[in-house]
Amino acid sequence: MSGYAPSEAARRSGFSLDTLRYYEKIGLLADVERTAGGQRVFTDDDLGWLVLFRCLRDTGMPIAQMRRYAQLAREGEHTADERRELLRHHAVRVEEQMRLLQRQYDHLREKIRFYERLPEPVSATEHATGIGPAVSR
Repeated sequence: MSGYAPSEAARRSGFSLDTLRYYEKIGLLADVERTAGGQRVFTDDDLGWLVLFRCLRDTGMPIAQMRRYAQLAREGEHTADERRELLRHHAVRVEEQMRLLQRQYDHLREKIRFYERLPEPVSATEHATGIGPAVSR
């Protein structure tokens, strides 16, 4: 079992030290080991949890649901069905969000294409003097 200082766990997980402390405080990370001096030492198992939490957070799962998932996982294998359903429900929400983002992205790209089809504006100097650009744009 490898041990990681908080700064290394933060670097590897992409979470800030404050977030790691917060996740421990609210019970997402449980039983983080400590040195004799009281410094936290993160294990490979803790980093595995952090990878999952990064995925869930980045895909918009609320903290309360993340806590519920972690609680269920710690209760044992008899909660596997409930955990699977929690993740399935979240995946459905992620798919809905992806479809919405795709529609919004398509709309954005169409608006960009609209502006790309417009003729380039004439500068104030060109307009005032009646002299156009020397080079075609």
